[in-house]
Amino acid sequence: MLQKVMHKEDLFQIAEKMQFGELHFKTDAKSGLRAIIAIHNTNLGPALGGCRCVAYDSTEAAIYDALRLAQGMSYKAAISGIKHGGGKSVLIKPEHIADRAAYFEAFGAFVDTLGGRYITAVDSGTSVSDMDLIARKTRHVVSTSNNAGGKGDPSPYTSHGVLRGIQAGVKFSKGTDDLKGVHVAIQGGGNVGYHLAKELRQLGARLTICDNKPETVARFAKEFGAASVDKEKIFDVDCDVFAPCARGGVLTHEVIGRLKAGIIAGGANNQLAEPAIGEAIQKRGIIYAPDYVINAGGLIQVSLDDEQLIMEKVNGIYDSLLNIFKQSRDYNQPSNVVADRIAREIIDHAR
Repeated sequence: MLQKVMHKEDLFQIAEKMQFGELHFKTDAKSGLRAIIAIHNTNLGPALGGCRCVAYDSTEAAIYDALRLAQGMSYKAAISGIKHGGGKSVLIKPEHIADRAAYFEAFGAFVDTLGGRYITAVDSGTSVSDMDLIARKTRHVVSTSNNAGGKGDPSPYTSHGVLRGIQAGVKFSKGTDDLKGVHVAIQGGGNVGYHLAKELRQLGARLTICDNKPETVARFAKEFGAASVDKEKIFDVDCDVFAPCARGGVLTHEVIGRLKAGIIAGGANNQLAEPAIGEAIQKRGIIYAPDYVINAGGLIQVSLDDEQLIMEKVNGIYDSLLNIFKQSRDYNQPSNVVADRIAREIIDHAR
């Protein structure tokens, strides 16, 4: 899907449509680094967004992923009341990283050349320890370890925000946000999926999980009593909530036609394979929590220092989504269209 989009339009056409600011590239033959930093917008402040290190089918796919993720970060910060713009870095992961320290130090030096216009953070394929390596070369990095003066892994805050989003969806659908007996199918058992499952189980929810790693599936079964299905069958689970917590682009027309859930609410970024999927979701009567609204907890945590304010904003995801769901119903617009409009108005007002 990503490559198809890049083939339809050239890079400048896509950037103009997405109202993009900057795109930076860096290669380092010695470490094997091939990096892209996308800065979408800085109206509200310096761009902040995670460093993703994954394998891609092509450079085009990596570029488009960076663009969409950076735009999502702009919208996420705006709608969450965070004084940052949106950015993202994508590292095209080589088959083997010979020297991880040299690899991430080279990326840190790249970040530093941008003079603070972009601040990086942990994301898919990177860890808190990787952020510590980046911090050797730049101060423009967050989610470092406590030993390096940071606050560690933000994923528990992301997952708590997703939990609040699920509660908002259940409230809008059923009139109560009590999750006892609510069946949630979680796609992906990484850090966010794990912490989400833990909170859901504590509130009495019933869980089904899929993951590429058998040991992860076994852990969910042991700790949370979760049922499991093959990753290709997670879309067919008869459940109340489908929670995508893995890679992006999972919501396609084919998947939407298969879903039995009445609510889509998960922690993954770029869940819609293309924006028009939002209309297909609305036509099926499914409540969709726009990804950059529901998964903003991690951004909130790394952006603020006051723990009370952090939790107020993370819990505020509940009310933000209820407002979006209501506007979606009242104006007969897909929820992603409503959220985009709200975010763009905030960004444009700050110009």
